[in-house]
Amino acid sequence: MSGGVQPASASRSTVDAVPGPEDVHVAPAAVSGVPAVSDDCEACRRFFAGLAEFAHLRAVKLYRLRVELPTPVPSLPCLDHEAMLHEGIAPHAAVYVEDRETHELHEIVLIPSRQRVEIDIASTLHEHTDRGQQRLLERLRERFPDFTYAVNRVSWLRGDRRVARACRAQVTLRDVLLSDDVDRIARALDRLRIIGALMEKQSRVASWTVRTVTGPFLAVVGFLVYQGLGGLAPEIGGRIVSVLQALVVGTAGALFLYFGLKAVHLTEMANRVWKRASEYGLIVAERRRLTADGRDAESGQQAPQA
Repeated sequence: MSGGVQPASASRSTVDAVPGPEDVHVAPAAVSGVPAVSDDCEACRRFFAGLAEFAHLRAVKLYRLRVELPTPVPSLPCLDHEAMLHEGIAPHAAVYVEDRETHELHEIVLIPSRQRVEIDIASTLHEHTDRGQQRLLERLRERFPDFTYAVNRVSWLRGDRRVARACRAQVTLRDVLLSDDVDRIARALDRLRIIGALMEKQSRVASWTVRTVTGPFLAVVGFLVYQGLGGLAPEIGGRIVSVLQALVVGTAGALFLYFGLKAVHLTEMANRVWKRASEYGLIVAERRRLTADGRDAESGQQAPQA
């Protein structure tokens, strides 16, 4: 999901009830003394009920919220924000939905305390069209006019497209959410985890190379530049020599800074590939559990009849 979720505000808000199928209900609070139904959880319940009118809920990611889904929908924690070093993130829920008519996939993020809805494109890249996304926004605005809406575009700096290509080369989100061949998906996720681990190791090699070479290289370049150009001071002037010396040393430093940032960038992308594989793995595990529970329920119903 998007990394743009802002810190929680002190206030809480609710959403007006939306007519539609009662697809969700709020789980009781796990800690005594806490209200059984919070405003945030109630907002999520009503929002999911509204979504169910025109889309199938395929998987739900929760951050510091408890929303129990009676329908067999995989539910997992929001790994993007659970892995952060700080906790100043507003409670929110993200859901993968499939449009009932076009069968396109979208990720929708609800931040109930801010009455804000975000549509994350990076996680569902190549799974929907621009027209389908616009249609989704229109439907959301029609059903929830009090919310503010934002679309989190693909970021070149964060390497969204490269992460998506690395993941889709092994497994697609549609297969993770809908394919019946769960064993094949599990094998593909194992390969994706290995690729993420190799990307992270490669970034470490690049990072340590830059750290090892930068100091000695800049020292040698600085010595040669100041000794070599220093001898030209009587001919071209001391000020020009000083400018040339600073320019050469600064260029060399900027070059190594670039390679260092590239290594950090690769580390970030490797972590995101690993998190994506972990998220997909949790979805597949939840699908297996729900399938097993469904079979047990059917067996329990058939036993008395026999």
